[in-house]
Amino acid sequence: MSAGYEAVIGLEVHAQMRTASKIFCGCPTTFGAEPNTQTCPVCTGMPGVLPVLNAKALEYAVKTGLAVNCRISPYSRFARKNYFYPDLPKGYQISQYELPICEKGWLDITVGGATRRIGITRIHMEEDAGKNIHEGNTYSFVDLNRACTPLMEIVSEPDIRSAKEAATYMRTLRSILRYLGVCDGNMEEGSLRCDANVSIRPIGRQEFGTRAEIKNINSFRFVEKAIEYEISRQILVVQEGGKVVQETRLWDANAGVTQSMRSKEEAHDYRYFPEPDLAPIVVDQKWIGEIAASLPELPHAKRNRYVDAFGLSSADAEQLTAEQPVALWFEEAAATGANPKAVANWLMTELMKYLNDENRAIEDCPVKPGQLAALLALIDKGTISGKIAKSVFEEMYRTGRDAEAIIQAKGLVQISDTSAIESTIDEILAKHHAEVERFRAGDEKLLGFFVGQIMKAMKGKANPQMANEILRGKLGR
Repeated sequence: MSAGYEAVIGLEVHAQMRTASKIFCGCPTTFGAEPNTQTCPVCTGMPGVLPVLNAKALEYAVKTGLAVNCRISPYSRFARKNYFYPDLPKGYQISQYELPICEKGWLDITVGGATRRIGITRIHMEEDAGKNIHEGNTYSFVDLNRACTPLMEIVSEPDIRSAKEAATYMRTLRSILRYLGVCDGNMEEGSLRCDANVSIRPIGRQEFGTRAEIKNINSFRFVEKAIEYEISRQILVVQEGGKVVQETRLWDANAGVTQSMRSKEEAHDYRYFPEPDLAPIVVDQKWIGEIAASLPELPHAKRNRYVDAFGLSSADAEQLTAEQPVALWFEEAAATGANPKAVANWLMTELMKYLNDENRAIEDCPVKPGQLAALLALIDKGTISGKIAKSVFEEMYRTGRDAEAIIQAKGLVQISDTSAIESTIDEILAKHHAEVERFRAGDEKLLGFFVGQIMKAMKGKANPQMANEILRGKLGR
């Protein structure tokens, strides 16, 4: 960022709620269905139909609000947001305006080791629109399967100051939504998308600059890149004597730029008014308390517990808790009595390497937590070395077999017989008089050479600690 300016960023995150049916009708929300096969008179806006609120959608919105420290409104209501677009069959969108279900929350994010608190203005419920499908320059089609799909719009305060903070906020929020089970967070399928409001101002000035809104960003990488570009673009406009105009822009991922789409409509242009076909929402404190009691341990709390209880680093704890299934897998392995740090290391390096290579979820992992714990116990007992353990683990992943069975079948038991190791070392030293003399003269790098020769001679089965101790004793070190 150019010296003298700071960015002011607010995000509007649209999260599709993970309900089986739509927000105001009973049509399914299954992704990828044939166009217009998941519709009914309600979601296609036929005259005379009446919407009915999905109770699960309301529960999910309240649950999310509680998780991000919002005040849950005891009284809220829906409104009609009026605008015309081909994929909006009613000519208006049922949303919430002046009385949303959740208000005044916050979310802590950590960037570069520093924690910042980002305010959340509101969370409101609304229905999604349909989808326009364009076939070249000749035809356009409308698929209304998505129409009436339940959404939460989570609106942050303009507290974000960099593209990296924006991407971190999105990742943190997605993790919470997935822990709660209220949204699958699948950005490729459009379950989570983001509009970014970006402006700049001279450092030290309190007044906000003119903002541009970047619409429908659908990946963390694009959130960061689009905002970085927009900040640079606005600074350049100002430095060249121009003025930033309020507008809506789109991110062109191929060109790596934002492009002007239209001048930005003000909120009053939508002519909001209360939805006459839906009663106001009244929730009582008892029900809110029941939902609060049902909340799972959330990522930040789990991360802090891993640092305090397991002695993990903050970075390792953050990586393990980003996805709930990974955290549960780790906890199950640690609960067997295995060293938590060792479990974390193997999980984040060896196991995740294989899973990522196959784009495989940990829920589908062929190695169970107890199997990894048993492998670590064999290392601790000296049955196998850490190096052999890696080849055993690969076999466990490929076959699902237990470590002990693989070790016995392949004859991989580590040699801890002092006399056998000593005899091998004597033979190696006898063959390499010159190297022995160079080592004793101060060339200590040769120690690795000797260890390699021992392991080669004993087919990698020598206990490395014992081999090192005996070797150093014979070399006089």
